[in-house]
Amino acid sequence: MKVTSSGGHVVISKTNFVIALAPYFFPLYAVIVVVVFAVGNLIWNWHGYLVWFHLFIGAAYAFHVTLTFHTLQTRQSDITSHGYLFSAVIIFLGNVCVLLLGIPLLTARVGLLNSLGWWAESTGMILQWLQRVI
Repeated sequence: MKVTSSGGHVVISKTNFVIALAPYFFPLYAVIVVVVFAVGNLIWNWHGYLVWFHLFIGAAYAFHVTLTFHTLQTRQSDITSHGYLFSAVIIFLGNVCVLLLGIPLLTARVGLLNSLGWWAESTGMILQWLQRVI
């Protein structure tokens, strides 16, 4: 691992596309917020601070998306090694899966099956629209 003021890199011996592209779709800071809130809720009963939890989780995910967008503005060797199109699809689908699974699990208002059902319905509508256009 090499870190300097102008940049840095990590050299690894074995990798695959999930490991290489995970930083672009795995929201580490949002996971840290969830873990801190879960532990705090177990120890100090933070249920009354749910509004703050949602604020922090939104800010952490917004930071993740912004940082990912900023990082993708420069040439990344993990993106080029797997190809731009493949990497873009994996990053997009990874972020969509995080949202499809994360939002229902973090909020008690929408169930996981409802979220997946809405996703399937919207995807079907888009495919029908594309079929009419093409």
